[in-house]
Amino acid sequence: MGCEPPRRLERALGEMYGDAAAADWLAGLPGLTERALTAGDGLTAERVAAPGGRSSLVVLVRRADGTPAALKIAPPAARPDLERAALEHWNGWGAVRTLDAPGAGASGPGASGPGASGPGADDAAGLLLERLHHEVSLRSLPEAKALLEAAGTVRRLWVEPPAGHGFETVAERTARQSAGMRAAAEADPELAPLVEAALAARAELVEGASELLLLHGNFRQSKVLSGERAPWLTVGPEPLVGERAYDLARLVRDRAEDLIAASGGPVTARRRVKKLAESLEVDQARLHGWTLFRAVESGTRALAEGRRQMGEVNLEFAGWL
Repeated sequence: MGCEPPRRLERALGEMYGDAAAADWLAGLPGLTERALTAGDGLTAERVAAPGGRSSLVVLVRRADGTPAALKIAPPAARPDLERAALEHWNGWGAVRTLDAPGAGASGPGASGPGASGPGADDAAGLLLERLHHEVSLRSLPEAKALLEAAGTVRRLWVEPPAGHGFETVAERTARQSAGMRAAAEADPELAPLVEAALAARAELVEGASELLLLHGNFRQSKVLSGERAPWLTVGPEPLVGERAYDLARLVRDRAEDLIAASGGPVTARRRVKKLAESLEVDQARLHGWTLFRAVESGTRALAEGRRQMGEVNLEFAGWL
């Protein structure tokens, strides 16, 4: 089977890590994939899932008994070891289930850490997952129904983290992200008011945080796929521990481009904050603050990566808050 990575993946890795580092990892991808396939128990590759995600290659496979599955190959910098740990802790509760043995295909000791700037030179982690309908996410549903299903899914993920876990805290991750936001404000003074507001909100939120639950980290409608075992299951966590409001904040911003195109976008955005906070019993002010921070962080990061349209959409959304 050919292992041509989707153009979306090639482009996204270049944006995140730089073209040279991305090209190095992509050049070794066929070998990494072959090793992951042969390390499995009689895996037969069918095809690469396309258009695929922005941080990994997903190969649709069948196990020796004919069971369909999905093999996910990700750079060490994407921390597939932490993804595996979160998925195994959830054990299929609201999330895709792992099918291989714990630790199989994990990154080597030289794997890049959470703040890494490149894909890393070590082997990718091959995550063997139950196969979902990758072409059917919650974004295929009308907005109101999608938000309802998303809320029901994400609440299942908010559990106590495993003992001795290696996940970042919300405070740690957002402190690391703050440096990039400050750099963006220095490069473009017009961004300074939004960045300052977001950083002020973060400082207050971190000071008053009380929850320490396992979070998805990047939960949004496109991360919830149709399944056989359950109607909807989440994929692609970037796990960390902290409060529910942080995890919910990314969902508030879903379909932001549609809101910007509509005349009542600002009102709808603020209504979403209120509705999601009430439905999931999350403090509305804290959800508002984390939504502001995450929108500004995403917007400034997108601008730094050359994704200007996405950056402007996120920053306009943040301005409404």
